[in-house]
Amino acid sequence: MPPAQTLPLARYRYTFRVREPLRLPNYAGSLLRGQFGASLRHISCMTQQPTCEGCPLLSTCPYPAVFAAPAPERHDMQRFSHIPNPYVIEPPPIGTTQVERGGTLAFNLVLFGRALDHLPLISFALQRAIEQGLGASRVSGIIERIEVQNASAFSEPDWSGIWRRGDSAIAPHQALMTVAATPSSSAAPITQAKLTFKTPLRLQHQGQPVRPHALSPRKLIADLLRRITLLAEFHADRPNFIPNAPELVRHAARLDQRHDLHWHDWSRYSCRQQQEMTLGGVLGTWTLTGDLEPLMPWLSLGQWLHVGKNATLGLGAYHLETSPSTNA
Repeated sequence: MPPAQTLPLARYRYTFRVREPLRLPNYAGSLLRGQFGASLRHISCMTQQPTCEGCPLLSTCPYPAVFAAPAPERHDMQRFSHIPNPYVIEPPPIGTTQVERGGTLAFNLVLFGRALDHLPLISFALQRAIEQGLGASRVSGIIERIEVQNASAFSEPDWSGIWRRGDSAIAPHQALMTVAATPSSSAAPITQAKLTFKTPLRLQHQGQPVRPHALSPRKLIADLLRRITLLAEFHADRPNFIPNAPELVRHAARLDQRHDLHWHDWSRYSCRQQQEMTLGGVLGTWTLTGDLEPLMPWLSLGQWLHVGKNATLGLGAYHLETSPSTNA
């Protein structure tokens, strides 16, 4: 990878005003994703087929491109049953269960690669979803504004308005992030990174979730690099985006760690399986120590793309804090 490279990536914040008191589940990621997906399919589908499989417009329809990305029939790496979708819903913080009448519901949406081309349609789908009502009581709301985050100001998020109610179109804005593989020569080497997980992290091994005692830096970095690699290839036409990924995974295995993590279970209703499902993951802090310089671009990028299973629901979100070497 060159010293610096750009990726098509942006985080948007949507703010809605609700007309009646809104009751939310303890974690609203699944609810928001389900409403978004149903609305996007409704306004995108031209054939009205019950499923996308076999649809003659599958390759050009925005719905599967954004929400249900089809896996390739052949691939040099392996046979894929599914690939990551190019979006992440970031709901209100865990424990946000009530919005008063006339109050605002705000949540984020991260878009990657070609999904950014569909921003107006995606925004319209979200608007229609909220207008038609959320939750069991079908509480409706109206969109107030859309903002985009400054990609260079993650530690203290800086948001710029790109649309307000009454505007005819979303304003032009930058939707690129620069990924610098080589740190500044004037910066002291980074030897400590603390990841604070804000939503449950679900890393899996042989189909089973990895519990806190079995987590390792190697597993974390391997899953993160795999997610970034697949997103870059399938949604931004950047194959082999991290050519030294195997070397980075081996490097991660030499890091030390300490963590204060606990298991957190939460439930969601699966429309596809027609049943309540209990999912779990880890919350808390995870500190890595050692030579972190080669990994910093990817750990930083993971704050936008998340890591682990069910990332589209907003799981695997973390905040990164770093410390330089005291001997530098």
